[in-house]
Amino acid sequence: MDSVDLRIFETVARLGGMSRAASELNTVQSNVTAHIRVLEEQLETPLFERHSRGVALTPAGRRLLPYAEQVTALIKEAARVVRDDTTPQGPLILGSLETTAAIHLSPVLSAYVAKWPKVDLILRTGTSWELVEQVVSRTLEGAFVSGPTDHPDLIAETIFEEELVVLTSPKVTQLAWLPGLADVRIVVLRASCSYRQMLEGLLAKRGISGLRRLEFGTLEAVIGCVSAGLGLTLLPRRMVEQHWMKDRVAVHELPPETARVQTQFIRRRDSRSSSALEAFVSEARESLGNAGNFSRRSA
Repeated sequence: MDSVDLRIFETVARLGGMSRAASELNTVQSNVTAHIRVLEEQLETPLFERHSRGVALTPAGRRLLPYAEQVTALIKEAARVVRDDTTPQGPLILGSLETTAAIHLSPVLSAYVAKWPKVDLILRTGTSWELVEQVVSRTLEGAFVSGPTDHPDLIAETIFEEELVVLTSPKVTQLAWLPGLADVRIVVLRASCSYRQMLEGLLAKRGISGLRRLEFGTLEAVIGCVSAGLGLTLLPRRMVEQHWMKDRVAVHELPPETARVQTQFIRRRDSRSSSALEAFVSEARESLGNAGNFSRRSA
């Protein structure tokens, strides 16, 4: 078993097929199949189950996959470190919460790209849970997530702090009506969304159970349903300041100890940060540091 076998195995597992892996690796399918066969013979166990649509990992294959991903990522990182002459350049793959990207990152990205045009920057959005997993697995070099983050493999730096508010239909003038309802409908993103988890926890502390959920894939859909009176949601106040939300929702403040939320930048503890990443984090600190001035405003 060597790094080439593991890289091919990881590619097949990720893409779900020998032919698709061969295409990404710029080789022929027979070469991919031969490497997988050799690997299975060395480990004395099948790693894939073959079916008409491609392949699926066996239990043994699922156990091997994290190690193959780590080896592949380490080889890529080693090559990057060797080529890094302290001038930011090359690929930089980062992650962010969708709200952070929408509200805060445009000036950071604009300034960064202008300063370092040789960096090929990719920004992927996801939930905090998804982004943590991708940084741990080295798929991302770093990511903006909702804090606090407590993971032994990660370094987390608070970049800014902001205020969360409850959003309802404009017809709802106060939140005192909530405890009187037999059930409360919340309008949220997918289950691993940190704001969804905070909202569910907030309502649970107020004794509101039996939640009904409307789940959507985009913030625009969430706001549209809240505006139509189908439920309530929890988002950063600055999201409401975006032009497409004005006059569409009512804003309800929360106590400061509940409203405060940190946005942290995370990266692996055991990885050497590239010059491109260090330059990006420096730009983020400079551009977003003032966002940490949490202040209360009337709704």
